[in-house]
Amino acid sequence: MKKLFIFAALAAQAGAPVLAGVSDHGNGHGAHDSHSEQMAAGMPGTRSKASRSVKVIMKETDDGEMIFTPSAMQFKQGETIRFLVVNKGELDHEFVLDTPERNAMHKEAMAGGMEQHNTPNAVTLAPGKRGEIIWTFSNSGTFEFACLIPGHYESGMFGQVAVQ
Repeated sequence: MKKLFIFAALAAQAGAPVLAGVSDHGNGHGAHDSHSEQMAAGMPGTRSKASRSVKVIMKETDDGEMIFTPSAMQFKQGETIRFLVVNKGELDHEFVLDTPERNAMHKEAMAGGMEQHNTPNAVTLAPGKRGEIIWTFSNSGTFEFACLIPGHYESGMFGQVAVQ
């Protein structure tokens, strides 16, 4: 609990949303439930403004890798995307959209015992489950999507998002 408190304090100091302890299991809206919460990678969007849907598959491979399909994405600044996330693997996986630096902080918190989270930029799914995140890329830059469950990132479960 002490590590989670330290992580929350660091996140708050950085002006970042604080991760909670329970997943929303796919509704795309976290404890904040605010569509105005700005993050470096953008902010939660609304389904009616989504310009397109992108299906994201999470799974393990026979050789032990953990992967996302697609493994990289590109969007335009201002574009709202509906991510349809499907766990086709045999393990729990998550899709977290953020900066590489924030994902590294989140990964460290997960390694320290935080099991799941409840934020609008993330969804955690059990095997065979589906979820969605609706996201507006209000900022340009290079961002990351990743599974931050301990060991999954190290097994290749991350990808790059380029926003121009």
